[in-house]
Amino acid sequence: MNTDPSAQRPDPDVAPAGAAPDVAPLRFRQVMGRFATGVAVVTTVADGVDHGMTVNAFTSVSLEPPLVLFCVDRTARFHDMVLDSGLWAVSVLTEGMRDVSRWFATRGHRVDGRLRAWGHRRGAATGAVIFTGAVAALECRTYAVHDGGDHSIVVGEVLDLDTPDPSGKPLLYYEGEYRGISWA
Repeated sequence: MNTDPSAQRPDPDVAPAGAAPDVAPLRFRQVMGRFATGVAVVTTVADGVDHGMTVNAFTSVSLEPPLVLFCVDRTARFHDMVLDSGLWAVSVLTEGMRDVSRWFATRGHRVDGRLRAWGHRRGAATGAVIFTGAVAALECRTYAVHDGGDHSIVVGEVLDLDTPDPSGKPLLYYEGEYRGISWA
């Protein structure tokens, strides 16, 4: 019997038998699109200017302390704004907020003035925009940032939370399209 611990570890430079072939980005997107997600907008204030981005990579992480995370593309303008600010809010959108999602999903928009089209308030803990029609809202302080390939995984400590529209139905995203939910 070989008791050398190094002999029991796999060689990191050798792919294991049966390893998956290269995964094409388009195919990966198509397959992952089969996982229904909620839709949220993350907002922050940097140098007195509002910034926001639609996300569907958002989830809870921990109860103690209360942590959530979202993922942001490293090339997005929002990436540096939210990391520099360190404070941000998340508004989980309702079915009737597809226009909000689409607008914040399009790169290059300036937020100035556009917020008047949607009911919102400023979070007391962060000063970031929270949409009053959201099914849930959280205000966070950046707790950690992790490498996630071409994205950063931003973990936030929840400072405050609310359910602005507790009777609203959540907006879902599935197979590249917005969907609603029907209650059985």
